[in-house]
Amino acid sequence: MANNEIWTIGRILKWTEQYFEQKGVESPRLDAEVLLSHLLKKQRIYLYVHFDEPLQAEELAAYREMIKKRVAHVPVAYILGEKEFMGLTFQVTADTLVPRPDTEILVQAAVDALKGMPPEAHRFADIGTGSGAICLSVLHFTENTEADTVDISPGARAVAEQNAAALGLTERITFHTGDLLEPIKDKTYTAILSNPPYIPQADIETLAPEVRCKEPMTALCGGADGLDFYRRLCAEAPDMLLAGGFMAFEVGIHQAEAVANLAQEHPLIERTEIIKDYAGIDRVVVAWRKK
Repeated sequence: MANNEIWTIGRILKWTEQYFEQKGVESPRLDAEVLLSHLLKKQRIYLYVHFDEPLQAEELAAYREMIKKRVAHVPVAYILGEKEFMGLTFQVTADTLVPRPDTEILVQAAVDALKGMPPEAHRFADIGTGSGAICLSVLHFTENTEADTVDISPGARAVAEQNAAALGLTERITFHTGDLLEPIKDKTYTAILSNPPYIPQADIETLAPEVRCKEPMTALCGGADGLDFYRRLCAEAPDMLLAGGFMAFEVGIHQAEAVANLAQEHPLIERTEIIKDYAGIDRVVVAWRKK
């Protein structure tokens, strides 16, 4: 990619797509477009209407740096510093997981359950909050709700606090740094939500390099069988739920039944429900406390 050549939008996209393909980038064309549209501060459709528009030297230099990061398996969201989730934009850094579409199933389940309850004020907790995508989305889509959120990483907490401010939700949320339920163990909630680390230790090596090498390992590994955090949550969380309240967890493939059984072992849990994701995989377990 010589500096003294004229590089139009169409030409640079084609070159980048081919380069990404050679380097084994999973979505070469899409990633090329997303990075360039973000750099130019335009919608992706703009690129197609302006194929013949030449890039300025400084734009070309900035795009080249993005390309270098992407072929080094840095996730697109980390390069951009943001990710869309539930129609909202969240800042993300290497301290936080990149929010996944599957996690929207957990958010929607929590929103639906909270809206189905009597219209008094409700407080919920989000455990292992990361970027804050779960708790802030639930707050955004519900009224008369407040949240406590916990993450063991001070870096992740800082990102979540910035996202709360950007979404105008700071007044409705309290942040805690610590291990799972420990910082809030004396409180009670209508709901306790979590997308905890659930990848079994042996499966970590099979993950894409974007995930294995770039995303925080503390947010990925769930112990030998992936269920370590669910054991703790299912043992401790029911005692912190108000009568008729619920806990809802995202789970990995083939984990839903095991997590539902862990929840049912607690004498306060009355029933459980399993919800599938967009691909038909069991993705969320909801467990209801007795009324």
